[in-house]
Amino acid sequence: MTDTTVPVRDADTVVAERTVLLRVESVAKAFGPTKALRDGSLEVRAGEVLALVGENGSGKSTLVKILSGVHQPDAGRIWIGGTEVAGLATPRDARAHGIATVFQEVLVAEARSVLDNVWLGVENIRGRVSRAEKARLARDILTTLLGTCPDLATPVEELSLSDRQACGIARALLGEPQVLILDEATSALDVEMRDRLFAHVHELTARGAGVIFITHRMDEVAELGDRVSVMRSGVTVGELARSEASLPVLVRLMTGTEQTERHARAERATEVDGPPYVSATGIVLRPGAAPFDVEVRGGEILGLAGLEGHGAELFLDALRGVRIVAGEVVRHTGTADVRITSTRSAARQGIAFVPRERGHAVFSWMSIRENFGMPTLRDDTRGGILSRRHTLSRLEEYVGRLNIVLGDPENHITTLSGGNQQKVVVARWLAAHPRILLLNDPTRGIDINAKNDLYRLLSELAAAGLAVVMLSTEVDEHIELMDRVLVFREGTVTREFDGADVTRERLIGAYFGEAPEEVATLSATPGTTDTDTDEVHA
Repeated sequence: MTDTTVPVRDADTVVAERTVLLRVESVAKAFGPTKALRDGSLEVRAGEVLALVGENGSGKSTLVKILSGVHQPDAGRIWIGGTEVAGLATPRDARAHGIATVFQEVLVAEARSVLDNVWLGVENIRGRVSRAEKARLARDILTTLLGTCPDLATPVEELSLSDRQACGIARALLGEPQVLILDEATSALDVEMRDRLFAHVHELTARGAGVIFITHRMDEVAELGDRVSVMRSGVTVGELARSEASLPVLVRLMTGTEQTERHARAERATEVDGPPYVSATGIVLRPGAAPFDVEVRGGEILGLAGLEGHGAELFLDALRGVRIVAGEVVRHTGTADVRITSTRSAARQGIAFVPRERGHAVFSWMSIRENFGMPTLRDDTRGGILSRRHTLSRLEEYVGRLNIVLGDPENHITTLSGGNQQKVVVARWLAAHPRILLLNDPTRGIDINAKNDLYRLLSELAAAGLAVVMLSTEVDEHIELMDRVLVFREGTVTREFDGADVTRERLIGAYFGEAPEEVATLSATPGTTDTDTDEVHA
């Protein structure tokens, strides 16, 4: 075996000798006839962050699951701390070797307390710890990640998505790993918590740990990665220093083609003057929050932004009929005004909803075709008999429109990559021909090309008159895609931006309550934004 110290190639860091903590050579894994991983290789060095990038289906998740003890490799070699291991038989085995993983899908026992979740499986590594000491350690790490610590006795199911993910991250950190794997872990976090996590990652690497950081957000790669490893079609195709890892270079390595830059909003009319589809008036999302009004028009993509727990998700729920403290949501059909009082009444009025957590949207025991056809069962039924042909015909249309990569439509949906599962979820609701489409962070955890496919389709549908309301945790999506952006803070709309006026600085400043240069009061409705000033909403 070769020497386990190598010079750091990153021109942005001090060149030094760093110990190789984890080394993987030519690892392969097949599931039946599908070769998910053909030749995966990487090195993780002490004191560095290795960013691992690639399109959905490129083999990243399979490689991570092998390193986490979830899957066993069919071929290849793995060294940990300079010693070759035959494989990592179980997740417990991986943790015993100093490897901890935080997955994209939030893994918690929802009915159990925050304290129990943070310590699940950790005692196997740290040994017996008193309950008082457990509470102290959990409180310390959660405060580091969240700024404040939730009640440790609270069932995790009562926490926000971001706080639930914090429990999983805390669990991994309490194990004091030598190698921490963050597999799209930031996709469930808001901006503030993501920055806290990044600060903690820097502390870990300063103490000599190594981190594998998987993300589809190129700004995160530039911010956190010391080196970048790129995968395509199950093969590691390149390794770059941070200074070499420009977006065009990464896209070319990930896809095999050059990136075509474009702004989806530019493909639609710059002015949205469609009819009002929904009016939300006097909306109070939680006790004590200021009321606000919003109008959603046909032909627009309305962005909802803000830190986790500040109201954007509650407002998206209000539009689909989930109970609010005060106010009303009215659907304007053109011939009548109908109050939306439940999710059933919303569905009847052509309002479709795609949830944030993929696990709440797919039926894992069903096939791709069955998952796709759920909202249109009535349309696909003839004489009481379900017509597979009708479902497959529609599925084929959206496979082309969204570039969904799938084999046999009768395979379980779990055989698809996460990004392709998400495309199927979006496609099934589009196939129901809604008039208003509500999306909760739909590009979470999907790759650049998959995002562009979705952006293009949403833009086409908006141009054809669909109203789209999209909560996004990605600042770039608000800049590139949205016609208007509403910023939520402390349970109400505090700012509205015209899409053409959104900048990263303005948007993030609004998240944290930064006052605009000039203040005006207005309702959050189209046509009232003064493009020469940043404005505040009551």
